[in-house]
Amino acid sequence: MSSSPSAATPAAPAPLHGSALVLGTLALSLATFMNVLDTSIANVSLPAISGDLGVSPVQGTWVITSFGVANAISVPLTGWLTQRFGAVRLFTTSVLLFVIASWLCGFAHSLEMLVACRVLQGLVAGPMIPLSQTLLLASYPREKAGTALALWGVTTLVAPVVGPLLGGWITDNVSWPWIFYINVPVGLLAAGLTWSIYRERETAVKKLPIDGVGLALLVIWVGALQIMLDKGKELDWFASGEIQILALTAVVGFAFFLVWELTDEHPVVDLRLFARRNFLFGAATLSVAYGLFFGNVVLLPLWLQQWMAYTATDAGMALAPVGLLAILLSPVVGRQVGVRDSRWMATFAFVMFAVVLSMRANFTTQTDFATIIIPTLLQGAALAFFFIPLTTLTLAGITPDRIAAAAGLSNFVRITAGAMGTSISTTLWEHRAALHHQHLAERLAQGDLVAGESISRLQALGMAPQQALAYINRLIDQQAFTRAADDIFLASAGAFLLLIGGVWLTKRPPRLGAAGPVDAGGAH
Repeated sequence: MSSSPSAATPAAPAPLHGSALVLGTLALSLATFMNVLDTSIANVSLPAISGDLGVSPVQGTWVITSFGVANAISVPLTGWLTQRFGAVRLFTTSVLLFVIASWLCGFAHSLEMLVACRVLQGLVAGPMIPLSQTLLLASYPREKAGTALALWGVTTLVAPVVGPLLGGWITDNVSWPWIFYINVPVGLLAAGLTWSIYRERETAVKKLPIDGVGLALLVIWVGALQIMLDKGKELDWFASGEIQILALTAVVGFAFFLVWELTDEHPVVDLRLFARRNFLFGAATLSVAYGLFFGNVVLLPLWLQQWMAYTATDAGMALAPVGLLAILLSPVVGRQVGVRDSRWMATFAFVMFAVVLSMRANFTTQTDFATIIIPTLLQGAALAFFFIPLTTLTLAGITPDRIAAAAGLSNFVRITAGAMGTSISTTLWEHRAALHHQHLAERLAQGDLVAGESISRLQALGMAPQQALAYINRLIDQQAFTRAADDIFLASAGAFLLLIGGVWLTKRPPRLGAAGPVDAGGAH
């Protein structure tokens, strides 16, 4: 967001040394780990949460989307809140509020209560990741900034590996509320260490006006759009008056939001950044790709647990290896991104995503664990070449005073796209499954000989006619949902290949050490 420059910029605090540096890095990394963990730990627990709360697994995805949308809305406020309260005070408070929200999530006895607590959790989590980067960079000498960011980056990559494993094990061996309760000791330790080490290094505080109207419009249109996507299938989409009202609210709210933010002196979101070519195409490509990626990350464990008889732990094992190649390759990408053309790196990431999803599009009800885990491993290579090059392209050419606003806006669009990708993929999955079920069931109605023989065999085993038909219907459902998942995987693979065009609409950022500044993010 925009702000008026202060008359005098305070001197940056000296870098930390010794145990203070180690403990400070640990505290900030723990908070980041806890935050990122919560975006993946619930994925494998959705069937258990849904069953316990008496809702369908698709309704259960609101547990993920509500966190994502609330998190996205609060991210653009980080800049204003930091200047109003100070980075250290805001970060510590965010961590403590996140602990309280996590504790309340564990106590939820209905889907409505859990979603409300996840919204609270997402809202207070917004400042944690950007401020952890800010405080970490201030802890290290300028020449070791790369080391600091590498340590921070490994934390964000380890969390998606641990999340499914930990979530699956806790769900199977304890109970799902403990996937939220584990944040309590971790968060309290992170907050305590942060305050003890950084409280004397507080950033300058100044009072700035808040764009209350813009914030209200942001909440209205994003909230209405996400609720529409989450409840659309349940209410038969636009046949429902409620969905029509939500759609109208989202469209009108977005229109008013655009006009207000482009004319307000202190906008909560600096939309003029989209006038820059690299920011426009970089942020759009990154966000759509993240929506595709996250939608498939949620879909895979749902299919494994609902239709392949996987436990939450087994589903976690199938998802966990995604971070292995990412952790190994990310430092290499980080070193090369300033020298190589980021567009080629991002292109490689999208081709790898397409390969991974094409492999998954061949999954059947007989696919074994080894076959399922191979594309998960390969996906780690795609992730390593995904975030760093695309973020570099998106922020290229933006002046230092607008970097914070640009990073906040880019993250807002990306996180919102991730939540929407989850809703869209699960809705399409059920829709395609219904079509496949209809086609498969038609053979039964036409007196198919194989179906007739199968019913006879089941009756010979002691099943009543209705039991035999129910058993066959379950098998048809299994085939239908598997084929539907394959459809989503294949369509997503094609979408990733199409997105390569968006990458090449950006300009190449200048090489590190290149002579003369090059504005790679300029407008057309």
